[in-house]
Parts: sequence; structure tokens; C-alpha cells
Amino acid sequence: MNIWTTSSDCSKEQKVVDESNHGANFAVKWVDSCETCLENGKNLCKCQNSNELQFEVKNETKETDVVHPEANSSFLSSVMNMIGMLIGLGQLSTPYAIENGGWISSFLLIALGIATAYTSHLLGKCLQNNRKARNYPDIGYHAFGTHGRAITATFIYIEIFMALVSYTISLHDNLNMVFLGTHVQFSWAHHLSTSQVLTVFAVLVALPSLWLRDLSSISFLSTGGIIMSAMIFVTVMCTALFGGVSANHAIPALRLGNIPHVSGLYIFSYGGHIVFPDIHRAMKDPSKFTKVSIVSFTCVTLLYTSSGFMGAKLFGPEVNSQITLSMPRGLIFTKIALWATVLTPMTKYALEFAPLAIQLEHRFLYSMTSRTKMIIRGTIGSVLLLLILVLALTVPFFEYVLGLTGSLVTVAIVLIFPSVFYLKIFWNQISTPVVALNVFLIAIGFLLGVSGTISSMKLLVEQFERIHSAS
Repeated sequence: MNIWTTSSDCSKEQKVVDESNHGANFAVKWVDSCETCLENGKNLCKCQNSNELQFEVKNETKETDVVHPEANSSFLSSVMNMIGMLIGLGQLSTPYAIENGGWISSFLLIALGIATAYTSHLLGKCLQNNRKARNYPDIGYHAFGTHGRAITATFIYIEIFMALVSYTISLHDNLNMVFLGTHVQFSWAHHLSTSQVLTVFAVLVALPSLWLRDLSSISFLSTGGIIMSAMIFVTVMCTALFGGVSANHAIPALRLGNIPHVSGLYIFSYGGHIVFPDIHRAMKDPSKFTKVSIVSFTCVTLLYTSSGFMGAKLFGPEVNSQITLSMPRGLIFTKIALWATVLTPMTKYALEFAPLAIQLEHRFLYSMTSRTKMIIRGTIGSVLLLLILVLALTVPFFEYVLGLTGSLVTVAIVLIFPSVFYLKIFWNQISTPVVALNVFLIAIGFLLGVSGTISSMKLLVEQFERIHSAS
């Protein structure tokens, strides 16, 4: 066995030779994510970023094989993680989106589901092309170098922040309904309402989950999120069957003027691509990643579409931006749905924070002990979540923040970037129809992103002005 090691500046190398293992010739190397710090196991090359080290085990006769020690997720576990990442606020908002966009807009919802499943496949292809890529920004680097990494990381961090704000707003709104009529007051928080105080406590309860590191540790949260979503779907269906609410509202065919804002809600519903490289890396058999994507997006799209039509038919023009807030008060089904919605954000915090935590660890904390990494990672996550809590309580406009997030950043991460990176990396290997398809997705992404951002910003400003004038 040949064991190669280098210092962080790639200025030194050591070799320990072991001819055991039946004459097999392996190299174990510390490599820089800037491509490779060692070429062919012999020659040194210049590293552009000495802070990003990765551990690679490969057979010298097969350069593309990389064995990640954390690759222990089965096909089912990977599907559960992907569905758990995708499912969430989209289920709550699709009835509002279909009612405001018209039933024809559901074709846009389904089309986006197909398109984002395809771009998930593209990410898998890019990861297979460069096995040293560990996360989404690494794909950006592989395609466009340092600038590609920086732009990708910026969009990812903004999306994580805004998505967590949206989850916290949802938590606050549903807690307000759960404890409607209850009065809780503390001397240290006399200026906060009962729902705000309860939201603070709920976020504090969720904080320890941010100290968990890898996807295998937080996979139970994915399962919990799926269970909560299933409970919401079942309770809404039971409300239609046994709750005394007639599903007889007519859904308008098309409200074209609302499509830009509605598209942002639809796009956000499929926002999970930032975690997909981590799911790919954690798979025992990464060649099944495309199948995982197809199964996951099919399940999620079916859930979104059925939930959207059911909620729109039940509540019509009175449907809330969160379906649970429209359900009749006093019903046991409503109470179950509200509690499931309250618990859903608490299962999402660690999943949403995982890409940032992993990137932080590989860029800055790689030389520290596991305990130190956990403390620093948990502390940063806790501070970030508390900042998100303050912003969520200040800007409690769920549908506008959600739509803005989808149009401003999520559309780039789930549609534009995967197609752009794929075209750049595989330009000489793909056919003209494939090029045309990806160019079309990029153009649609830009169109929906620009129009949706303008629409959501306008609605958000109008809401602020309305509240200001009322006060």
C-alpha cells in the first residue's frame, strides 16, 4: 500500500510503502478540493486553497474511484432524506397558490417538479464527473473556478437564511392558532405577544438539533418531517369527509396577473438541491441517485398537486397562505394538523443548516478535534437561528417571504445553476437537443425569477405600507 501525505501548503510529501494486500497498489491521499494536490500519486502541483482538504482513498489504476467513509445510506434512506428535504412549506402553500393562480397553474407546478427532478439528475452527473466534489459549491468551482464557487455559495447561504425565516414565520402563525385565547406573559418579554413568546421557546427547543453533524445523524428528522406532512394531508382530507366542510368551491381557470408571485411559491416547494450532493455522497451506491430523484420528486409532486386542489376546493377564495390556518376551529383534525405544522419547522432546522455546517467544517475546522468542531458549529448555528427568530417576528408575511425566496434565490439553485454547470462541464459530450433543453430551462428560470422577484417585492412593500398606514 502506498500512503501519500502532504502538508496544507502542498510543499512536502511523504510515502510509506506496503506491498501487502495481495500486491494491490493503493494510494491514500489528502487532496485539495481545488482539483488535485497530487497528480498520479507522484507529482506535486500548486494548490489554490490550502484550507480545503479532503480525504480520498483511491486505486491508482482507476482515477475516478473515491470511497467516502460516510457512504452508508441505502436507497430507501436516501429517498427518505430527499423527500424529507423537499417536503414542507410547499404542502401548506400550494392550495393558496392554486386558488390564486387558477387550476391551469397546476401544470406549472407539475412542470417545475419534472424540471427540478431533471436538474437533480444533472447535479448527480456533475458529481460523478468529479468525484472530489463534496458539495454544491464544489460543482460551481469545477465549472467556473473560484468565481463559480463564490457565487454558488452566496446564493446557498441566502436561501438557507430566507428558508429558515419562512419556517419560523410558519411556526409562529400556527402556534398562535394552537394557543388562541391563551395568555402567556413574562416580565423580561412584556413587549412580546403570547405567540411570539411561545415561538421563542419552540426555537430554543429546536436549537440542540443544530449540533448534529452528518445526514445519518439527522435522518430521523427527515422521517419525522415526512410523518408530519402525511398527518397534515390526512387531516385535511378528513376535514373534507367528516368536518362538515363541503368541497364545492369553484377554482378559477387562470389568474395570469398572479402567476409571477405564484411561481415563486411553486419553485420554493422544490428547493432541496443544496443538500443533494450530501445525499449523493452518503449513498452506498451513488449510481442510483437518479432513481432516488425520480422516486422522491414523483412522490412530492403528487402530494403537492393533490393537497393544492383539495385545499382550494375546500376553502376557495378564503383559503389562507397556510392551509392549516383555514381549517375549522374546534375540530380534532384541525388540532392535529396545527400541531403537525408546528413540529415540521423543528424537524427542518438541522436539515437546512446541514450544508452550511459541512462547508464550515471543511473550510475552517478540518484540523480541530471532533468536540471542538461540534461546539463551534453548534454555537454558530444557534446564533444564526436566534437572528432568524428576530427577523421572522419582525416580518410575519409568510406568503410574500416564501414567494420572494423562491423567485430570488431558489430558482437559481434548482433550475439555472445545474443547467449552466452541466453545459460547461459536459459541453463537448452532449447532443444539440440536450443543449437546447438546458438553455430553455435557463431562460425559463431567468424569466420566472425576475418576474417573481418584482411581484413578491411589490406585494411585500404594499403590505408594509398598509400596516404602517393602519398604525
